Amino acid sequence: MNDDDLYALARRVGHCLAAAGLRLVTAESCTGGWIAQCITDVAGSSGWFDRGFVTYSNEAKTELLGVAEDLLRDFGAVSEAVVRAMAAGALRHSQAQVAVAVSGVAGPSGGTLEKPVGTVWFAWQRLGRDCRVVRHLLEGDRRAVRRQAVAIALRGIVDAGRD
Repeated sequence: MNDDDLYALARRVGHCLAAAGLRLVTAESCTGGWIAQCITDVAGSSGWFDRGFVTYSNEAKTELLGVAEDLLRDFGAVSEAVVRAMAAGALRHSQAQVAVAVSGVAGPSGGTLEKPVGTVWFAWQRLGRDCRVVRHLLEGDRRAVRRQAVAIALRGIVDAGRD
């Protein structure tokens, strides 16, 4: 997956959301705004992209998205519960109808036996619909993990926009 592939995915996201009359919000942790960067590389994205939240720290997740401190304490930032809360919070704090949230351990350090480097959780939420959450164990160095996470997030947005 290279930059051209990510751009092509972002264009697909735009076509799908624009066709459905939907706007997107991103809530990113380990991807650090890379999803929003890919989206805004597409000309005309202002018609279907509302905003992006880069919530790398737990404090940012709480302050900007309303993620409950007890979720972070009990499950950790890299968890199903937290990405669900990130997606819901992004929708609450935006004008969008579709949200994607990503949190993971990109490495090279920070991994544990329970959450090794490469563990990334994703959530896609469309207003009025069930949240879809998946976990991936991605391989490679920090950049490779993050790039794969961006691609997975973009593909999931296409699916959420079609539902």
